[in-house]
Amino acid sequence: MTEWYEKSFGEDYLLVYKHRDVQGAYQEVHKMINWLKLEPKSKVLDLCCGMGRHSLALADAGFQVTGIDLSDVLLREARNMDTEHRVEWYHADMRELPLKGGFDAVVNLFTSFGYFREDGEQLRVLRAIHRMLKPGGSYIIDFMNTAYVTRHLVQHSTRESEGQNIEEFRKIQDGFVQKDIHITDPASGQKPRIYQERVKLYTREQLRDLLHEAGLVVDQVHGGYDEEKYDEQTSPRMIFVGHRPEQ
Repeated sequence: MTEWYEKSFGEDYLLVYKHRDVQGAYQEVHKMINWLKLEPKSKVLDLCCGMGRHSLALADAGFQVTGIDLSDVLLREARNMDTEHRVEWYHADMRELPLKGGFDAVVNLFTSFGYFREDGEQLRVLRAIHRMLKPGGSYIIDFMNTAYVTRHLVQHSTRESEGQNIEEFRKIQDGFVQKDIHITDPASGQKPRIYQERVKLYTREQLRDLLHEAGLVVDQVHGGYDEEKYDEQTSPRMIFVGHRPEQ
């Protein structure tokens, strides 16, 4: 059976999410550098790098960057933007990384976590992050704030992009937040192209426990890139910053 994440990050993903801006990525990376206390020329792994906005911003900041993603389409876009070949791009599943490790930092951004049905599969991702980090290396896992998402969920929305109608249906069910995306080309008269996104909901305590089980220490939790402190009721995000112990 094809999983949703094997189908949803194709050509239509570029249409649905084309509003994500490059300038925002640079601002977020600036904050990340401060949180991670990165030295110049540090080795950074962008796990689930997508179109590479943050990977390229990290490279511009003077780091040695590797980007990994499962989507050939998004990696193609990343390589096209990387005109000076500053980033090493790899196609891989985040649970099984084909690298030796030794990274000073690993970043996993914008809820590129929780894609799998079972906690054990999420734990495999965290253990892969542990393996990629050198002892003392730091990580960021940028996840949604479950309490905030639950309260502010927009169940239905419509918009238009490049002549295509995009209709999105959102719901919370069985511990997951799910979005069904219907894309229709009015000129073609064809049926909608339908995609699904599904992410497992974790509280701060649940995700912290998973990180500890993977051997990772949590140092701070931020509520967003403009929030130093996480507040369960008001913070839109839940950004974990921590490290792999020296021993």
